[in-house]
Amino acid sequence: MGEPAMTRATAGGDGRGWMVFRFTAHVVQGRWLSLFASFFIMAGAGGTYLFGIYSKEIKSSLGYDQSTLNLLGFFKDLGANVGVFSGLIAEVTPTWFLLLIGSAMNFGGFFMIWLAVTGKIAKPKVWQMCLYMCIGANSQNFANTGALATSVRNFPENRGILVGLLKGFTGLSGAIMTQLYLAIYGNDSKSLILLIAWLPAAISVVFVYTVRTMKVVKQSNELKVFYHFLYVSIALALFLMAMTITEKLVAFSQAAYAGSATMVCALLFLPLIISIREELVLWNQKEQHIDPAKITIENSSVVELKAKLSPLSSSTKLEEKPQTSCLSNTFINKPERGEDYTILQALLSMDMLILFIATACGLGSSLTAVDNLGQIGESLRYPEKTIKSFVSLLSIWNFFGRISAGFVSESLLVKYKFPRPLMTTLVLFMSCIGHLLIAFPLPGSVYVASVFIGFSFGAQFPLLCTIISELFGLKHYPTLFNFGQLASPIGSYILNVKVTGFLYDHEALKELAKKGMDRSSVKELTCIGFHCYRLSFIILAAVTCFGALASLILVARTREFYRGDIYKKFRDEAEAAESGDGSVISVMKGRIM
Repeated sequence: MGEPAMTRATAGGDGRGWMVFRFTAHVVQGRWLSLFASFFIMAGAGGTYLFGIYSKEIKSSLGYDQSTLNLLGFFKDLGANVGVFSGLIAEVTPTWFLLLIGSAMNFGGFFMIWLAVTGKIAKPKVWQMCLYMCIGANSQNFANTGALATSVRNFPENRGILVGLLKGFTGLSGAIMTQLYLAIYGNDSKSLILLIAWLPAAISVVFVYTVRTMKVVKQSNELKVFYHFLYVSIALALFLMAMTITEKLVAFSQAAYAGSATMVCALLFLPLIISIREELVLWNQKEQHIDPAKITIENSSVVELKAKLSPLSSSTKLEEKPQTSCLSNTFINKPERGEDYTILQALLSMDMLILFIATACGLGSSLTAVDNLGQIGESLRYPEKTIKSFVSLLSIWNFFGRISAGFVSESLLVKYKFPRPLMTTLVLFMSCIGHLLIAFPLPGSVYVASVFIGFSFGAQFPLLCTIISELFGLKHYPTLFNFGQLASPIGSYILNVKVTGFLYDHEALKELAKKGMDRSSVKELTCIGFHCYRLSFIILAAVTCFGALASLILVARTREFYRGDIYKKFRDEAEAAESGDGSVISVMKGRIM
């Protein structure tokens, strides 16, 4: 009696072990774990937003003036937004290759900057520092393209919400890394550069095979799951905000910083539990619906269906479409909005031109404000600890802008057919208010300005990426959304280097002249007072207002498109894939091809 019982127990144990193994493989290969990995990658891909903290170290260590520092900031923005190369590489290579390239570039670029700032290598020339910064920042595009484009293809019906969440984690990245570097290195801004070098690279390597394009599965509770991710991300943002404010008021010990960082890591891993839960639901449904007889019938019917469709397919080959010129296809015979455009058709369309102008004005102005926030606080005589709080708060409100742009715009679109470009217009007008608060500062107004600018800056990215996917399709989405982001560094170069940096140095030289000193008598140019940034931010407000007016033109052009059902095609494809006929046709297509 004991031996059979033992055998059954052993068999049962082996069976449970096999089931656990199969379920683990199911989770690893699932869409939800891929999405969690994308969240994690994006949470580490926003190191460039911390430029306002470590730029002061670069300026003082290497003896740069404000124009040179703003030039370095421009190359940061150039690298962070010129993602066309990563988009083109994504057209012909798998996602893991993109992530590996990005991790290598991230570590190489920022590690060289850290070596220069700490004096471990000879002082580089300005062009070399610009090159290091551009390479390090450009790695962000490889992470973005790999995680964002793949996730949008895996969850096409909720792309606005998804882009908002993914970009939201990038927006929180600055505050997350601030907590981690305080716990690991203490209050040492130079070590922050080292953390930015190794941490994002390590995350991409860990998840290099997890993020990949998968078959779209229709899931009725998909939107509900995204809201669960939203609640976790909001809890993380609120905790980071509370810690930022508390650290300003109370002197933290190293142990307290370690406790804060531990809580941040715990909140970052909560989406993993949600992902495993959803994969368990799909696993149970899959196990319940397995019918070997049906599979056999479907596989055998493939031969019959292939025979029936073969004459049809051969006859359709005879009815070829008339040949048209490349010029005609590019400018005249364009697809309807929402269909898959070619790269050339999209880039040369009027919709893309208007979107490009609005982005150059809006994001160019916002990036200028973000990059100069540290010097703005210094010119208005805020303490250094308060200036770091500005940067962290801007990062947090950047997050709220991103998730709001995704969830709110999606909700308004579904319920009221509210055009997404109109949300861009409203966000740009909000940014104007933030610029004017810096141009005409009041006591504590920089706090309010950081909220307005951070929120609007964050909202513009997901709106841009989602609008491009909706107007021009998903076939060449990695290349097209990276091209759209290219407008940002163009606007940033003009407004940051040629306008803001020039005017700041001009005011600083005027102060030196009043003291009877010249440029050679000081190591770095510093301007103190309201006048340092007044004219610059009046110009930024005017440019942003122009961008808002440009986006209104896109609203008028696309209002009929947004009144329709823009996601119907994806619902039909998912339903066809799940139906019996759809499954047979899918198998047949695979075998014919």
